[in-house]
Amino acid sequence: MRKQYLIIGGFIVMMLFSLTACHTVNSKKQLTANEQVNMHSAYDDSTLNRNILPVLMPYNRVIDPAGKVISFGDPGDENHSMDVRLIPGSKIIAVEDRFGITLIDTTQSKVISRWTYKQDARYRGLTSTYSGLKVLKTNAQTQIFWSAAAGKGKDSKSYVFQAIWDGEKISIQNTFTFKAEGESPLALPNDLAINNENGTNFLYVVLNGNNQLVKINLSTNKTVWTQPTGVAPYGIVIAKGKVFVTNWAGPNAVDTVNRETAGVPYGKTYIDPKTGATAQGTVMVMNLENGGIIKEIEVGLHPNAIISSIDEDFVYVANGNSDMVSVISANSLKNVDAINVKLNPGKKSYIGDTPNALAIDSNGTTLYVANGLDNAVAVVKLGSKAANKGKGNNVVKGFIPTEAYPGGLAVDERTLFVTNLEGEGSRIGSKEIGKAGLDAEAKGGVNAYNSHHQKATVSIISLPDDELLKQYTKKVLDLNLSFRQQIAQLLPRKNIPARPIPERIGEPSVFNHVLYIIKENRTYDQVLGDMPEGDGAKLLCIYGDSVTPNQHSLARNFLLLDNYYVSGKCSAEGHQWTDAAMVTDYVEKSVRSWFRSYPHVQEDALVYDGNGFIWNNAADHGKTVRIYGEACAVHFDNKLSWSDIYNNYKAGKPFVFNNTSTISRVRPMLSQNYPGSDEHKINEQLRASAFIKELNEYEKMPGDQLPQLMVMALSADHTVGTRPGYPTPEAMVADNDLALGRMVEALSKSRFWKNTVIFVTEDDSQAGWDHVSAYRTTGFVISPYSRLQGKVSKNYNQTCIVRSIEQILGLPPMNIIDATALPMFDCFTSKPSNYTYKCVNNRIPLNRVSPPLSSLKGSALHFAQLSSKPEYDHIDDGNDDVMNRILWFAAKGKKPYPAKLAGKDDDD
Repeated sequence: MRKQYLIIGGFIVMMLFSLTACHTVNSKKQLTANEQVNMHSAYDDSTLNRNILPVLMPYNRVIDPAGKVISFGDPGDENHSMDVRLIPGSKIIAVEDRFGITLIDTTQSKVISRWTYKQDARYRGLTSTYSGLKVLKTNAQTQIFWSAAAGKGKDSKSYVFQAIWDGEKISIQNTFTFKAEGESPLALPNDLAINNENGTNFLYVVLNGNNQLVKINLSTNKTVWTQPTGVAPYGIVIAKGKVFVTNWAGPNAVDTVNRETAGVPYGKTYIDPKTGATAQGTVMVMNLENGGIIKEIEVGLHPNAIISSIDEDFVYVANGNSDMVSVISANSLKNVDAINVKLNPGKKSYIGDTPNALAIDSNGTTLYVANGLDNAVAVVKLGSKAANKGKGNNVVKGFIPTEAYPGGLAVDERTLFVTNLEGEGSRIGSKEIGKAGLDAEAKGGVNAYNSHHQKATVSIISLPDDELLKQYTKKVLDLNLSFRQQIAQLLPRKNIPARPIPERIGEPSVFNHVLYIIKENRTYDQVLGDMPEGDGAKLLCIYGDSVTPNQHSLARNFLLLDNYYVSGKCSAEGHQWTDAAMVTDYVEKSVRSWFRSYPHVQEDALVYDGNGFIWNNAADHGKTVRIYGEACAVHFDNKLSWSDIYNNYKAGKPFVFNNTSTISRVRPMLSQNYPGSDEHKINEQLRASAFIKELNEYEKMPGDQLPQLMVMALSADHTVGTRPGYPTPEAMVADNDLALGRMVEALSKSRFWKNTVIFVTEDDSQAGWDHVSAYRTTGFVISPYSRLQGKVSKNYNQTCIVRSIEQILGLPPMNIIDATALPMFDCFTSKPSNYTYKCVNNRIPLNRVSPPLSSLKGSALHFAQLSSKPEYDHIDDGNDDVMNRILWFAAKGKKPYPAKLAGKDDDD
């Protein structure tokens, strides 16, 4: 069946537009009796194994952009385009990408020059920051300015580059260096402004890490002044002789008594105590002369990009977490309007469109807004409140489809230029990276995929007339599966029998309890690629049945999902998708660089969207919640080794630890019996026993007091490579597998089993290879109603699990992404089974520890030394490609690593 999917996948995707058009809900018209049919789209019957447009993304979105798309970048890298500017007097655009600067001839639609940090030993390891590309034409010379950074503390580097484009090549003329100050370990320059004052050009640099604005004289290259800003300043524009700076995380948190604050590494911000998210965004207005603060203006949440009108009378601010653009009068310094740029506006609309880039036409009457999670640019006709030439109100005229996550905009008289942060996603296979497949022993090789290989893309779009814009807008609605948002809002019907997953939110479910387990970093083929029942590549399977017998048994005794996907490419994205079913602008702008934090344990308030996480949603609707190891840090005596903790556990000695969370709402939900997951030293059996002990205590309580939503992190399958003193990779994966099996067995034998469902997912799939998609991973649905003993090949992803949980517990969707996710109807039958699960004993000793360095030599010594580096101390730190090489060696021994598949080992 899967082969048929691969063959007809393109046809299915192209048919999607006409099919979704049939699904617009008409409130005056009765839907079909089977509402599962109403929710269906052609998306659900395809895989992600396609690299010709249109393509599917693993979060309920189809990419079919307007205009021409230009892709570039070394296929061995994970490329992202960040920002774009026109080269004056030419048809060339400059693009800031993650690894340098690219120049594109728009008439020929091709790259004509590229400069990367790898080209100069002084700058290797740097990556471009969030945005801030500027082009200056002076004395017949074209200068390009942008920012880059890397490292922390004494090893940190922060630069603004000043390059020359001579028509043939890019050369670095100068760099401005910035040192970390205060709490910040990284100055982190971002957006820039160049202003001519009395014949002299001055460069203004926003230091996102230092919370500062710096003014530099470009004639002398000397700093004129440095002044403090709000928290995490992002964008800058100069209008009416004043500097306007957006503060991504709002004002400085000075009132720590009456207002709740939390970290946004680095420093603190005011937060919403319900969600932990930033509570305020501001624009700081400063004096050109000395940087003195004139006023701080409150705007929406996560204010990022900022531009001015042509006449400088108005300033426009994109608010990523509020889905609107603030309009500020540059004269009165007051908010005069807020432009709602939602694709589906209204009182019942969902959050998540995420405006994050702006451009304005030469007439000053049309504003273009890049909506990241809509994969579209909103076209706004500016009225009298936002443009001197404007009439009437500000009106969103329509939307133009782009590639995934538009993040930078430029416009001339006839053309829109868009940098697409996610482009077409991770779709580069091994055959594009290198001529060889995965293994010479496999006939013809294997075209395998890893999440850290993708091209950067730029869209060149002719500006549409009104009629074409209407067509584009309808297309954007279809590509976003908007019909499902309408279905999500239908009222529950009366006298509907209980089902495993109700067809409408608020209708009864047979389940009262959900256990949601989040594991770490495996692909489908790595674990289940040896199962002949599914679409697996045995060659890529390194943790098969001998290492993960319980996952294999669960797949056979309940159901095998072989078309299930993660939605992001690493854990910093993954835990947002699993917990919130979306990512914020801050997460997307940070991808692959993670300058401020790597937020997989939810300790950075800038990560959270305005509605928070699945546990907020449940608690807000009266459900009981328990969190096991997710969204917390664990603290214990670090002198203890892995063996100490494991041997004490086996001897029945208590393990003393404490879990902490920066989110106040999480703290009372957090189990203090189950250690947080971000620690390699703690074995999974200790965690499983803690959960089973709590389960037994709930069994003894009167009535049904087991929490209705339980969210659990189970992360040892990440492994710590071959670090001496820690279990081998196979042993850590086996430890994780056994813990899962034990907990499933305990639940299946408990009195709660008849109304409990377990969903299991990996947080991401970055640490391995898969022959179908870089996003494909293992997923499990386990319940009395899930004993299908067969394969389910519906296209599901992490947001489908979140939507299924919401559907079961009667919770509304949290945002535009889970509102368009497909509940996992096919994973359940209408009748329960009385089957109880029996845990399969581990076949790999859990205490098989990697030997000391003194006993090793050659490759074994090399990989053990790499595994021992400090960056691998915690889950998901360090270089992923290096870890993949370590795991391959640990599993395959002397069999050569597929270097042509993996690309060059120089990402960091």
